[in-house]
Amino acid sequence: MADALRVGIAGLGTVGSSVARLMGQKSAELTRQCGRSLVVTAVSARDRTRDRGVDLSGAAWFENPVEMARKGEIDVFVELIGGDEGAPREAVKTALEAGKHVVTANKALLSKHGVSL
Repeated sequence: MADALRVGIAGLGTVGSSVARLMGQKSAELTRQCGRSLVVTAVSARDRTRDRGVDLSGAAWFENPVEMARKGEIDVFVELIGGDEGAPREAVKTALEAGKHVVTANKALLSKHGVSL
């Protein structure tokens, strides 16, 4: 089997922590469907101490999502911060420039900056 697909999640609110939890719970199914395992290797959130109901101890923590996009050992950058300016936009731009795949649920960002990104 191919090497694991390394995923970084920026934003660990309700949606981000749910994505991380589901990736863990559905690991075998995702591996079967994708032909390789998916592993959360990096995360970025404002509060490291908040209980999110998911074990993220194996992931590198970044205070700044732009730094995670630039320096994180990830193949896929998942942006779940929200908003169309500031950190979300810069992080997505940086991830794309670094050759990383980007996944986002951020409709505001895509509608305002999708073409330029």
